[in-house]
Amino acid sequence: MEQLLVYRNMDNGHLVYDMMELMEVSSEASPEHAFGELFLGEEEKEMYLGCVHRMIELAEQYGLQGNLWHCCLALLLANSENAFSRACEKVGKPDGSICFLAMNDFERLQKLFTFDWSVLDDFFDLNLAPVLENYDNANKNGHVFNTRVRDRICLLAKELEQAQNPQEFFDCVTCFYREFGVGKLGLHKAFRIVRDEKDEPFIQPITCTEHVYLDQLVGYERQKKKLIDNTKNFVDGKEANNVLLFGDAGTGKSSCIKGIMNEFYAQGLRLIEVYKHQFSDLPKIIAQIKNRNYKFIIYMDDLSFEEFEIEYKYLKAVIEGGLENKPDNVLIYATSNRRHLIKESFNDTKDYNQELHSSDTVQEKLSLVARFGVTIYFSAPDKMEYDEIVRTLAKRAGIEMDEDKLLLEANKWELNHGGRSGRCAQQFIVWLKGQQ
Repeated sequence: MEQLLVYRNMDNGHLVYDMMELMEVSSEASPEHAFGELFLGEEEKEMYLGCVHRMIELAEQYGLQGNLWHCCLALLLANSENAFSRACEKVGKPDGSICFLAMNDFERLQKLFTFDWSVLDDFFDLNLAPVLENYDNANKNGHVFNTRVRDRICLLAKELEQAQNPQEFFDCVTCFYREFGVGKLGLHKAFRIVRDEKDEPFIQPITCTEHVYLDQLVGYERQKKKLIDNTKNFVDGKEANNVLLFGDAGTGKSSCIKGIMNEFYAQGLRLIEVYKHQFSDLPKIIAQIKNRNYKFIIYMDDLSFEEFEIEYKYLKAVIEGGLENKPDNVLIYATSNRRHLIKESFNDTKDYNQELHSSDTVQEKLSLVARFGVTIYFSAPDKMEYDEIVRTLAKRAGIEMDEDKLLLEANKWELNHGGRSGRCAQQFIVWLKGQQ
């Protein structure tokens, strides 16, 4: 392990080092040498049980099952961000000397998959090997990865276990990096901005995201197509614009962004949710992601500003206007109920306004929305569209009710719950299903 060149600083690497120490001692000692120099005593037994505990915790956290030691090793490789893994993400095997250096590490890491648990069981008079080598996890999902990523990591563990030589081991790992990427940016869809103990901003994965897809959203076909076309150009490496989705409340603007995230995740699209008070952190966040092989959408939900709020000035500089160009792998998508984002009043244009150049005030407030190259309007549905949304959602929910009665109840509901919208229709269906 001390001879590793690329994979030296792995997360949870202390688990591997402790296990390596136990493997080394157990290979030189034997259970019969109870009073020998290499006798494995209570201290080593405590270390062994501690390693087992950490693997059980990782299994619970990530939903791992099968050979627990192999799954933990595969998890460490999947999470290890280094020069080689970052070069492989979404691209595959890179060119250059880094492959030779990584092969040096894989020759050593492959040996970790050959360890026989029964050796330590014999030393400590335990019977853990059968359980650890065929671990059946009661928590089938975990709470960090989605099921698809968890299953792929467990499959990677089996592939690495069966690798016949370092080259096969190398191919399995690079294939995984090409398919899923590496680390938190590769294995998660969405992120938020938080601050560390030094009060520096960093990206934290959002581990539970809503599984919304665009074809599940009823209506707004023109709006969805415009959003899909722009996003597809972005992930394909073509020119694309920042997007503002504005219009009436509850019309599906935020759901469209979530749908875009799920539709294009496999193609390397990631979403970073940002709030107004975090706009000053955007330059540091962009610096962390600009050299990665993913496409990032910085997502601002329900974006609007009161007259006294000046955070929009940070946003203007990030989108367009600062000396540093916005990276090609970053776009900004925002939703708002306001067309012009910043609250305006008639006083902005009154002749008696205290400002001599009142038109400058208006232009200042309109300049932010002008930086969004694509604007998409979502209007509240009319009665026919609302009824269609209700019928479609009721069918998906398995609600069996006379259509006339269904629509009558839906219309009663919307009169008492804020008017016609997709959100109102969804809330009605949830209520109706609960009643049934």
